[in-house]
Parts: sequence; C-alpha cells; structure tokens
Amino acid sequence: MPSRDSVDALGAVALIGFALLMGINQVAIKVVGEGLQPVFAAGLRSLGAVVCILIWMRLRGLKLEIAPGTVKAGLGIGALFALEFVFLFNALDLGNVTRVSVIFYSMPVWLALIGHWVLPGERMSPVKLVGLALAFGGVALAFALRGDGIGAGTLLGDLLSLGAAICWAGIGLMAKASALRRVRPEIQLLWQVAVSAVVLLAIAPLFGPLVRELAPIHLWSLAFQIVVIVTMGYIFWLWLLSIYPANGVASFGFLMPLSGFGFGWLLLDEPLDAGLWVSMGMLLVGLVLINRPSRR
Repeated sequence: MPSRDSVDALGAVALIGFALLMGINQVAIKVVGEGLQPVFAAGLRSLGAVVCILIWMRLRGLKLEIAPGTVKAGLGIGALFALEFVFLFNALDLGNVTRVSVIFYSMPVWLALIGHWVLPGERMSPVKLVGLALAFGGVALAFALRGDGIGAGTLLGDLLSLGAAICWAGIGLMAKASALRRVRPEIQLLWQVAVSAVVLLAIAPLFGPLVRELAPIHLWSLAFQIVVIVTMGYIFWLWLLSIYPANGVASFGFLMPLSGFGFGWLLLDEPLDAGLWVSMGMLLVGLVLINRPSRR
C-alpha cells in the first residue's frame, strides 16, 4: 500500500484491532504464568517468534542480513527487550491484568518525556506537557491506591510494571535514533526476539522451577502469543507505522490501556475499584493530549 497522509477508515479499524490484541496479550501472559515460570515462558515465546519470523521472511523472499554498523544497536535493543519482559511477565505474575495495564501502557508518557530531551523535533508543546502531567498523575495514583492483597497490587508488581514501560520506551527510542532505523521492521524485530531468547532462557533457572501446574491451555496460550502477538501483531504494527503518519498511529495508543483494563475484567473477572477507574481516566486523557498532532 502507498503511504497515506492521515489515518483513514481502514487504518482506524486496523489500529483499534491492534489495541484489542494488546489487551488480550496481557490476559494470555497471565494465563501462561499459571503453568510456566514467567521468565522461562518469556524465553520460549521469543524463541518461537524467531522461528516464525524466519519462516515469514523466507516466504516473502526477504534476505537475512546484518546491515553494517547495526550489531551494537541490535544487541542493545535485544537486551532491553529481554529486560522489559522479565519485568512484565513477573508483574503479571504478582498482580491483576487491570492494574498492570494502567501502569505498563503508560509507555508513551515516558517515550514523550525522553524524546523531549534527546530527539530533535520531539519537544513537547504546553498542551502535551499538560497531558504528561495528567498521565503521570494517573500512574502515581495507581501506586498510591494499592490494596492489601496480591490481587489488588503489590509495590514490587507496580515497580516491575513501570520498569517494563520504561524499557518499552527505550526500545522505541533506539528504533528511532540508532542505526536500526535503516533496516526493515522484520530485522528489527528479529534482533529483539533472537537476543532476548538467549538471555531469557539463560537466566530463567534463577527465578525458580521452570514448570508449574502445566496444562494444555497454557501451551495454547503460549502458542497464541508466539504466532499472533509477537510475529503477526508486532510486524503488523511496524507495517502500519510505514503506511500512516507516526503521530496518527500513536494517537490510537490510548486504547491499549483501556483494552487491557477491559479484558482483565471481562475474561478474568478481576475487580475494578473506583480509584483504578480514576487512574485509568487520567492516563487516557493524558495520552490523548500527548498524542495530539501539533498545529502547523
């Protein structure tokens, strides 16, 4: 498809579908954690994604090659990808999907904040700064309103969710500012899953027994993540970025926390207290303002 100047109806439907997919992903991770140790499950997911991406590239006739000057950036982005999922999988092991989604999908806040200082042309307008303050307040409120039980959230789980969000922002920054910006999306993703597979599987024994009460549903959920989320979903997201303006694509990012919030309640019957609703509302309004296109 040729590049578009704005997000059309087809793009809007695709981006809404991707946001829903990201919400289901949180539930799938939570389910797999019942049968497999979180870090081991993350490593298996990355390893399976390597195989799927290589098959995809072979079917499309894409060359598997390392562009000059990208090795350091590739290793760095892969290590950051591994760290992100050490944090995220363990956060979901400790807390609810609804709660983790509020904090983890604050990623655009941290990307905007970092980009304001280090990326040319990414300085924030007064409106975006207001959005940043609102979104930051929403995350802070989520931290402040933890309940007494693990299901309601723990300080460690919240910190892990926040760490995962910051790592995700760092990955976005590296993809935009490093030598990897010159390579195809499939190669960018391959660096991330290949390096993370090695790192995650190597350190997994440090986090306890690799297998818990394994059942078929856990394996099906893992397979869903490998094929649909990591391979098809992430490549689809990078393809959308190549077709539509980045600010238009980013403006749909506010649907991701809402999706995770909703699916946690719908599929896992997780409770939604008033404080978490307020936190989610502040985050959503903040993300809308942050992703609002600047006037020329």
